[in-house]
Amino acid sequence: MGAADEDVDAVAEQLDEDEKIRNSAKTVIETCMQLRSHENLLIITDPNTAEIGQALYEAGSQISDRVLMVMMPSTHRHGQEPPSPVADLMRRQHVVIAATRYSLTHTRARLVSSKDGARIATMPGVSRSMLIEGGMTADFDELQSHIASMARVLRKHRNITISSQDGESLEFSIAGRWNLEDNGICNRPGQVTNLPAGKIFAEVKPESVTGVIKINGTWDSVSLSQPISILVDEGKIVDIQESNEGDLNEQIIEFIDERMDSIKIIEFGFGMNPKARISGSALEDEKVLGSCYIVLQQPATRRTHELRATGILTDATVSLGDKTLIKNGKFKN
Repeated sequence: MGAADEDVDAVAEQLDEDEKIRNSAKTVIETCMQLRSHENLLIITDPNTAEIGQALYEAGSQISDRVLMVMMPSTHRHGQEPPSPVADLMRRQHVVIAATRYSLTHTRARLVSSKDGARIATMPGVSRSMLIEGGMTADFDELQSHIASMARVLRKHRNITISSQDGESLEFSIAGRWNLEDNGICNRPGQVTNLPAGKIFAEVKPESVTGVIKINGTWDSVSLSQPISILVDEGKIVDIQESNEGDLNEQIIEFIDERMDSIKIIEFGFGMNPKARISGSALEDEKVLGSCYIVLQQPATRRTHELRATGILTDATVSLGDKTLIKNGKFKN
């Protein structure tokens, strides 16, 4: 094959990928957010996600002529407030889609906008690959039905065991009900979703957590070459095995911050999206069918803000009482 042929193939591949991105953007607008012609839509983007923001803008403009896209400076962490002009714009919309590097979900701006009736999708760390062949290519109507069907399986179960393939296990109980709303369909005023969607999760009773859990997929969106073990005794983190990888090790040490006994496991969930892949982004990793995850919280103090870290497990066995839900990373329907 000559250089000219290779150039033609490269152009064809690029055009194919661009078409897939447009199709996924159309899915976000029409299927997930169900935008109507009379509604205001705000697309929030930053320099890291401008291409995806543009695709969403173009898809939205096919339905409504009340679409606005704003590019804000990238924030430095999840939960950092957007600039005040952006927050003010968010309050005035029917629909907000935040395709940004870091999440706006846990911000006051998002909370106020939701209370004012905006339905909001956040897409932190969204990438081209997620729209081309990842979690955003799922059939969200089918995903919604599958997640809803899990209600009868889950409603009687509050006690969870996560086991690794070498026999170590973590046991805990959930507080309240399982959340079955992360299905990608966001069509009610005040509703909030992550995209790509596709998980079931619940709040954990921190004091109920005892045992050992091995995080082998990702730690806070960083892929792991070796597992990180966490030892918990009646809700208290006794030990977190640090990584030998420099940057990741520093990240874990910063999270521990000499206050290990204040860290708690506050959330557990498992993926339901058959198109999602382990990509090194918690946004997609925790949605992978057969994966499960935990969220650890370092509470805020007068001097520090709250920190959260998500640990993804890709080959665990998850049992609800005597029922096996996931076996060695394979979802058992």
